[in-house]
Amino acid sequence: MKTLATIYRKSLIVWSILAAHWIPAQAQVGVSIDSPRLYFEIGPGQSHVEQLVVSNPSKDYTMEMGISFDDWAYSESGENLMYDAGKLPTSCAAWISVSEAYFSLAPGESKTLDIRMAMPATHRDSVPVHTAILYITQLNPRDGKDQNGANIRTAVRTGIKLYQRLPGTPHPDIEITNFYYKKSETPELVLAFDNTGTTWADGNLNIELLDQSTGTKIELPDRLFYTLPGDRRLQAISLPADLRPSRYIATAIINYGDADIVKIAELEFGHGES
Repeated sequence: MKTLATIYRKSLIVWSILAAHWIPAQAQVGVSIDSPRLYFEIGPGQSHVEQLVVSNPSKDYTMEMGISFDDWAYSESGENLMYDAGKLPTSCAAWISVSEAYFSLAPGESKTLDIRMAMPATHRDSVPVHTAILYITQLNPRDGKDQNGANIRTAVRTGIKLYQRLPGTPHPDIEITNFYYKKSETPELVLAFDNTGTTWADGNLNIELLDQSTGTKIELPDRLFYTLPGDRRLQAISLPADLRPSRYIATAIINYGDADIVKIAELEFGHGES
């Protein structure tokens, strides 16, 4: 979870920002949501409502909350990039309304919000997926002290990603464009792939190494990935620090989509060789 800290005189305000596929914060000062992402399948002139449950897990603190919207996109490495609402051609921030823009949550209270997306009847573009992020921001920071005894004020800002696509059968597609060994102080493998489909394609990347000298197989930790149409991804995969010098065959397996589509790439490389 990213943390931004700004010092004003002797007080510290900490905003805890949650990206959509991160785990919701549920500490003493926090807010929980029942879904980090909401999906809408609508066309021009259509609207749809999804519900979002927001809860205050605190036992003794009422939270004052406000709603706002921004745009977002993925970087080539898969990080979240945030922009002002309406900045990106993929933005649907202007199409969204909520049942309550400001509300209070008593200790232990939950509230169900109606999130409505209405696509204008006159809207026409070639963008297959529009996105936005809905922020739920605590407006009454809580006073406290940090481990050094300094005065602090903590508040929570939680983001829910919103996705829109046209009705009909989606066509997810991932194309692997490159797979290479990057020699550096910390050697790694890099898998390059593009989302060439008409919808989001989220999935899992598995890498297996075969030591050609010994026949030993090494499974690297699986990696989740998230992509949107048109995204280009450079997925870096760290190699084990104790990987012995040898020649290896790396097999990369990508699984994505509801139907578990599989794409495979292989690479032969020398590690630790002079």
